[in-house]
Order: sequence, then C-alpha cells, then structure tokens
Amino acid sequence: MRLGAFLLLFIPGLVFAQVFPSKPLRVVVPQPPGGGFDLVARTLSEPLAALLGQPVVVENRPGGGTVVGTDLVAKAEADGYTLLLGASANLAFSPGLYRKLPYDPKADFVPVGLAAGFAYTLVARTDFTLNSLKEIVDYARANPGKLTYASAGNGSGQHICAALIWHLAGVSLTHVPYKGAQAAYQDLIPGRVDVFFDASATARGQVEGARVKALAVSGPARLPYHPNVSTVRETGVLDFEIESWAGFFVRAGTPEPVLARLRAEFDRVVASPEIAASFEKRGARPIRLPLRDTEVFVRREIEKWTQLIRSAGLSAD
Repeated sequence: MRLGAFLLLFIPGLVFAQVFPSKPLRVVVPQPPGGGFDLVARTLSEPLAALLGQPVVVENRPGGGTVVGTDLVAKAEADGYTLLLGASANLAFSPGLYRKLPYDPKADFVPVGLAAGFAYTLVARTDFTLNSLKEIVDYARANPGKLTYASAGNGSGQHICAALIWHLAGVSLTHVPYKGAQAAYQDLIPGRVDVFFDASATARGQVEGARVKALAVSGPARLPYHPNVSTVRETGVLDFEIESWAGFFVRAGTPEPVLARLRAEFDRVVASPEIAASFEKRGARPIRLPLRDTEVFVRREIEKWTQLIRSAGLSAD
C-alpha cells in the first residue's frame, strides 16, 4: 500500500517530464528590443528550441526599470513554459533600488543557467569636447549637474554602472532615462544628451560605425575589440569595476524533472562553440558555470550590489 501511494506521487512528475514541452515556451525580456538583454535571449532561443522540439518565443515586456517583465514571470505558472531573461539589472540591482519590489529575486526564481557577461562602455557623441573619463569627472566637479548621462531606464544596468561611478567619484551629472538603449542613442548621437555608459555588446556597433566615441570600459580588463580604450581603474579616477551577467531563470517551484530538462538543454546550448563565438562577436563574454556555482554566484551578486547601491543612496522610486 505504501509503495502504491509512493508511485502515485512519483508517476505524475515522471509523465510531466516525458511530455515536456508539449507547447511553445516564451522567454520574457524585461527591456525593449535591441539591448544586451535582448541579444542574449535571441541568441539562445533558436538553438534551445531545436533541442526542446518546441518554439521558444522571445517576448519583450519593458517597463518600470525591468520590474514589469520580471514580475510577470514571478506571477506566471511554475510549469517551465515561461522563462525570464534574468540579469544583474532585474535580479541583483533592483533590490537595492526599490524600497519594495513585487517579487523576491532570491525566493521567486531559480536559475536555468547563465550565458553571457557584459562590461559597460562609456560613449559620447563624436564631437563631444571631453575625451576621457577623467576629463568628464573634472568638468562635472567644477560644473555640478551640467552634464547629462543617458540610461536604458531607471534601474537598468546602464543606470547603475554610471550612477555608482559618479557617486563614488563625488560628482553630479543629470540622469536622463530612456526606454531602452536604442532610444538613448537617438538623443546621444545628435547631442541632446552628453554621455552613456552602455552595455559594451550594444555600444560596439555604434563605436565601430563612428557614430559615437568610446572613452572608458567598466570591466576588469580592456576589451579585445577596443584595445585602446582604458578601463575605469586605468584612468585613475576610481578603483572600481562592474560587469553585468545574463541568463535564463524560471519560477521557483517548477517541477524538478522539467527543470532538469531545461537545464540540460540550456547547458548544451551554451557549451556550443558557435554560441560562444556569437557572443564574442557581439561583444559579450561567454559564461559557463556548473549549477552549484551559478546558484552561489547569483546569491552573492544580489547581496553585494544591494548593499553597495543602498550605501550609495541610489533609488529608482
């Protein structure tokens, strides 16, 4: 009798895993098309669909500095069919930026896996008279609030990267948030806003197209495609680095057999040399971590950036 009861509990999960997925999946991207979030989702969705045998549809749900789309997944069924493009911005930065979030990044989501990392590149229009991060900081110190900096929205990685650097450097620039990186460039290039710390992957095309100039990068090392652009640390302005990350997450409580299938196929995708090359070509750093390391890394990132953002007094409310 006890064995029969055990089998009744076990068999539904087994059957669910055998038929999963039986319909299309969606990846919710909490930012508009065209940025680093979108790049990761669209790079991974097609090969993941091929392995799962069902379409994987990318659905952009911007709004509220990534909160709207992220909350949508937090409220979705925990069945594995709705995935979140989870990144530093919506999972590690938002807890420090907002007094109260409608979701809990630690409790509401579990990682399928991480895929890519992004430095940020400080860019300005080509005729901008200041030519380095140090010159910008010196000018801003003498002219508080006069310079403007764009972001892809309150709470975005671009916002946090820039705001922390200005805060730690002790200068004041005026924040101009946009609905995504592409909208920011529409004002940056003609000079309606002064500078933009964009994800390096999306800034790369603008720099190589000579529409903007690169002044600094936020990561621990220079970028191979911009070897002459100094890191923030190299400029002498700050001993500071920041690199964002992105991957796929699902609701906590997703059945283990379903989660195991998603993780196995996701790992096959990110292990592909073609996917790694695609990220590198677009300016992103491929990431491949074991599951336990991923869980520890994400938890530590949430704790680290929440504390730093709050100590800097930054807020998106």
